Amino acid sequence: MVFFRSVSALTRLRSRVGQQSSLSNSVRWIQMQSSTDMDLKSQLQELIPEQQDRLKKLKSEHGKVQLGNITVDMVIGGMRGMTGLLWETSLLDPEEGIRFRGLSIPECQKVLPAAQSGGEPLPEGLLWLLLTGKVPSKEQVEALSKDLANRAAVPDYVYNAIDALPSTAHPMTQFASGVMALQVQSEFQKAYENGIHKSKFWEPTYEDCLNLIARVPVVAAYVYRRMYKNGDFVPSDKSLDYGANFSHMLGFDDDKMKELMRLYITIHSDHEGGNVSAHTGHLVGSALSDPYLSFAAALNGLAGPLHGLANQEVLLWIKSVVEECGENISKDQLKEYVWKTLNSGKVVPGYGHGVLRKTDPRYVCQREFALKHLPDDPLFQLVSKLYEVVPPVLTELGKVKNPWPNVDAHSGVLLNHYGLTEARYYTVLFGVSRSLGICSQLIWDRALGLALERPKSVTMDWLDAFCKKASSA
Repeated sequence: MVFFRSVSALTRLRSRVGQQSSLSNSVRWIQMQSSTDMDLKSQLQELIPEQQDRLKKLKSEHGKVQLGNITVDMVIGGMRGMTGLLWETSLLDPEEGIRFRGLSIPECQKVLPAAQSGGEPLPEGLLWLLLTGKVPSKEQVEALSKDLANRAAVPDYVYNAIDALPSTAHPMTQFASGVMALQVQSEFQKAYENGIHKSKFWEPTYEDCLNLIARVPVVAAYVYRRMYKNGDFVPSDKSLDYGANFSHMLGFDDDKMKELMRLYITIHSDHEGGNVSAHTGHLVGSALSDPYLSFAAALNGLAGPLHGLANQEVLLWIKSVVEECGENISKDQLKEYVWKTLNSGKVVPGYGHGVLRKTDPRYVCQREFALKHLPDDPLFQLVSKLYEVVPPVLTELGKVKNPWPNVDAHSGVLLNHYGLTEARYYTVLFGVSRSLGICSQLIWDRALGLALERPKSVTMDWLDAFCKKASSA
């Protein structure tokens, strides 16, 4: 079948890539950089001067080097393909997918500490990697987990701000409102008002970011229990790791659900800087808005149907397939339904990507999780059929550059299996995850002294005039 041939090819590709000496050396270098220091902030204090010097050297020696040409298509097409941002924590390759500080998702699953042998990576380990470029030890991850737990207290006025909204308000509206209310305690705002030197901007930013990362699961769980569980709130359990505690506060204590939450947060944490939520966080932060303001803005971008809301749309669409055609739908029936969706002027949610041109590795690792833990789930089997049916249809349509599934095509089915069936809430989970990547980069933005973002815009009249002049030259 198409899917299994694709996965087999992907496996062979991983094997070949893993044999390349440059990549192996890169991974070994990262592992060798692992330290016994338990304090994440002190690690950053050692790294920042070196990276500041590196950036100064890049600017002085190569500041005038051109990175490419800008076309009219790029200007009117969402700046796709235009290189214009510095984003240290991850890099997205169109063919290979995301790499966190040089490590692919399978490599992260192999080298990052897990809660159990052979289990999924702990999100705290990925946070350490994103911030330092170093693979942490289990002891370092445990220390960071305790630090986050100790930072997780949420003031009552945050809950009051959420409660001022109707319980029927969209979960992302409630979540973003809660994050805005957290801003009252911003350490960066206080330090800036007290005249902190710009060379120290990163320090209160670090405190805000760690506090924010610690508190967003609490706020997110409050929104979930308020909306769907009659306000029956579940208190935090400091003995649990970040992902497991989030699952617990949502009301899910199944060990497999805790493993899923660790995987979910890890793979959704960062996807380089050009996507809407990451770019928004960076853009707002470049004005020296504090991390709470920056991340709240990022969440509002994430809530859009063309970005984070897509994972909600996928499960709703899959359930509509089942309602109309049944769980045992044939591939021919499924193909007919896909064409029906496309001919109605809609898209097939969960397929295509603005950068990727292959199956999203985040999809692949979720499929591997499903094969391990829920191979007989009817919706998972339907997702597998979709992977065989949808790409050929989209290819035949001829308008799609990437007909392959992205991360959203699979996550809803896994969450639904373990009882988190409220699809409208799924983007909030995405938001909690994305706090790791956006906040990590915000810390480095301030440490490196990155400039206020201010690209040039033009009008259609300007484009017309410029293109006429260029064609007559």
